Amino acid sequence: MNVIRLIPPGIVVAAILVLITSQVFYAVLRYRRRAYVPILITTAAGFVLGQLWDYLGLPSLRLGEANVLPAIAFALLLQPLARFIPRPRREPKEPGGQSQAPPI
Repeated sequence: MNVIRLIPPGIVVAAILVLITSQVFYAVLRYRRRAYVPILITTAAGFVLGQLWDYLGLPSLRLGEANVLPAIAFALLLQPLARFIPRPRREPKEPGGQSQAPPI
């Protein structure tokens, strides 16, 4: 059995649309300091909400099996929340195994 046949085409189209849309949001929307990963996460969450919109049977614009119009609208509305997504720290942590010398 071929593994590629098990993946629905809508998932592939939605994944490509999430990547394209997140790149457009990252380039066009002007916020102070931001990273790409929170933008990608909120865009993916918007597309999940768009698919839920389609699952509920509400009107939408589709591209193949992927729901486009509500997904982009939800992704755009979720972009201001990207700053609340925690990110790992970039500065190195202090070594935990070494103890400091006592002051004299």
